[in-house]
Amino acid sequence: MIINAAVAFMLGFTPAQAQQPSAPRRPPRQTTIVVSPAAPVRAITDAIRLAHDGDTVVVHAGVYREPTIVVAKRVTLLGDGHPVLDGGGPNGVHGILIIRADDVTVRGFTLRNVAPSFVEDPAAIRVENAHGCAIESNRIDNAFFGIYLARVNDCHVADNVIRAAGTRETESGNGIHLWTSRRITIERNDVRGQRDGIYFEFVHDSDIRANTSADNLRYGLHFMYSDDCRYIDNTFRHNGSGVAVMYTKTVAMRGNRFEQNGGAAAYGLLLKEISDAHLENNRFTDNTVALFADGANRIQARGNTFTGNGWAVRLDASTVDGRFEKNTFRRNTFDVATNSRSPSTEFDGNYWDEYRGYDLDRDGVGDVPFHPVRLFSIIVEDKPMSLVLARSTFATLLDATERAVPGLTPERVVDAHPAMRPIP
Repeated sequence: MIINAAVAFMLGFTPAQAQQPSAPRRPPRQTTIVVSPAAPVRAITDAIRLAHDGDTVVVHAGVYREPTIVVAKRVTLLGDGHPVLDGGGPNGVHGILIIRADDVTVRGFTLRNVAPSFVEDPAAIRVENAHGCAIESNRIDNAFFGIYLARVNDCHVADNVIRAAGTRETESGNGIHLWTSRRITIERNDVRGQRDGIYFEFVHDSDIRANTSADNLRYGLHFMYSDDCRYIDNTFRHNGSGVAVMYTKTVAMRGNRFEQNGGAAAYGLLLKEISDAHLENNRFTDNTVALFADGANRIQARGNTFTGNGWAVRLDASTVDGRFEKNTFRRNTFDVATNSRSPSTEFDGNYWDEYRGYDLDRDGVGDVPFHPVRLFSIIVEDKPMSLVLARSTFATLLDATERAVPGLTPERVVDAHPAMRPIP
C-alpha cells in the first residue's frame, strides 16, 4: 500500500516509510493437540474447544465416553491406534460425532454403540451443512446410522468398515446415508447388517465405487430422486432385496456384482420409474429376479452376464424403448419375462444358452432368430402358483410347442442376431 505524502505526515510516517508496501499477513500457525488418557487433554471435546481452524487433533488409543462431540471448526481428527469413541449403548441416542464445519477430516477411529431412536436419526458420524469433508478408514460397530451426510457437498467417504446386527428394519438405520447432497464420492467401504447398506435421496453427480454391501436387511443400495450418479465396481450380495433405483434419471451402473439376493420379493436390481439408465458389464448371479424394470424408459444394457437366476430380466408393460445388446444369459429358469403383448424393448446380439439354432456361415451369429420368452413364463405371470411346475414335463412340452409353433409368446421380444458363444 503506498501512502500519500500529506497523509503520511499526518500519521507520523517519514516519506521513505510511506513508500514501503505493507508486509503480507502471516498465515495463522497450525497446532497439533494431543488427546490421551494420560495427557493433560483427556477429552476430545476439550481438544476441539482449544483448537483453531486448521489445527490437528491426534487422539491416542483408549476408550472415550463423552456427550455428543460437536465439531464446528475446520480441524483434522486423527486416531492413533484406533481409539474407541463409545456412544453409551442404550442411552446413546444422540449420536457420537456431529460435524458442522467445512473441510473436516475424521480418520482412524472406532465408533460404537449408538442406540436406535424413533424420533431422530442418531449416527456414529453425522455431517450437516458442510463441504469438503473426509471420513476415512474408520470402524463403526453397532450404530443405528453409521455415516450420515445431510446438505453436504464435495465430500469423500472411503475405506470405512460398518457392522451392525439388526434383526428388524424398524430398529435399524442405514450404513451410509446421504440426503440433499452433491459431488460425493463413496468408495471402498464395507457395510453389513444395516437396514440399507447405502442410501441416497436427492443426491446428484456422485460416485459409488468398489464398495461391498452385504447381508443388509432391506437393500444393499437404495436411492431415490438422485440424478446423474455413477455406480461402478461394487458388490451387492445377500441383501434382503438387492438394489433399488427409483424416480431417477441418467444413472450409470458399470462393473457391479449382484449376487444371492433371494426371496419371494427379492431381486438383484430394481429399476422403478427411471429414465436413461446405462447398465454395462455387470454380473447378476443367483438372484430370484436379477433385473426387474417397472416404468423404466430407455434402458441401455450391454455386456452384462446373467447366470443362475430365477428370472434374468422381468420387463413390466410400463417399461419402454430399452435395448439389450451383447449380454450373456446362462442357466436361468426364465431368461426374459414380460406382462406386455407388444413390448418395445429390443434384444440384439445376446448369447442365450437355450438357443437351439445353427450357424451355417460360421460368423458367430445364429442364422435364425431366438425368442427368449418361454410360453410357461407367461402362464406363471398370470398364475404365480404354477411355478411349482417349472421343472415338470408339462413345462417342457409347452416350450417345445412354442418352438414348433411360434406366435404364442410376444413376437416383438426376439433376438434377430443371437450369438453362438458366450460374450466375454
